[in-house]
Amino acid sequence: MILHNVLTEPEAFAPYGRVLPDDYDFSQLIGVLNENTDAPADGVVYVPSFDKLEGLPVFLDLRDRIFGGLTIQAGYCNGTNTTLNALECHRGIEVLVAADDIVLMLGKKQNIEMNDGDYTLDTSTIEAFLVPAGTAVLYYETTMHYAPATTKGSFRTAIVLVEGTNTGKPLIHPGNEEDRILWARNKWLLAHPDSPEAAEGAYVGLSGKNLDLNEDLTIPA
Repeated sequence: MILHNVLTEPEAFAPYGRVLPDDYDFSQLIGVLNENTDAPADGVVYVPSFDKLEGLPVFLDLRDRIFGGLTIQAGYCNGTNTTLNALECHRGIEVLVAADDIVLMLGKKQNIEMNDGDYTLDTSTIEAFLVPAGTAVLYYETTMHYAPATTKGSFRTAIVLVEGTNTGKPLIHPGNEEDRILWARNKWLLAHPDSPEAAEGAYVGLSGKNLDLNEDLTIPA
C-alpha cells in the first residue's frame, strides 16, 4: 500500500470522504482525549459514547451542521494497532478526529463481490491514508474502515456517529445475505480469517493478506 496524505492529496481521499474545514474547533476535544482517555500499548479500546466529549460545544456543532440535526454520539477509539483485521461500514457518515498521527486503511463498499451468496472483499484493493494529528475527517457511508493504525506508538481518536451505532446487535431473523454480516447495531463487518474478530465468530469476508503497516506500507520519499 502506498501511503497517501489526506491533507496534501485530497483527490486520492475524495472517494472515501473529506477533511473537515478549519471552522470546526477541535482543540477542546483533543484536550479531553489526551487528558481523560487511555491508549493501551497492547491493543485497541473503543467506547461508543463518552460524556466528556458529548458535553463540548463542538459536539453540538457537528450534530447540527455535519449530521443535519440527527441524534449522534461521540466516543473514542484509542490504542496500538498495525493490522487491518476487519472492515466495517454503517448507514450514514462518520467523523473521526485524530489527536495523534494515524493511518487509515480504507476500502470501498462497491468493491465487495458476492459469489454463491458469500461476500468477499480483496485486501489488495485497500488504500492507506495518513491523517496528521489535529485533523478531522468525514467518511462516506460507502467507505469500509476499521480501527486506526500507527507505524509506531499509540493513538487517540474521537469517533462521532449516529446514536446507537456499534452498540448491541439487534435480534433479527436473517432474511438475505447482507443480514449475515451485521455484527452490531448499524455495523456491517467483514473479518479476515486470521483476525481476532473471526475467532469471535464474525463473518469472514476479507480475502488476501491481513495487511500490516510494518510489512505492507510504502511511504513515498
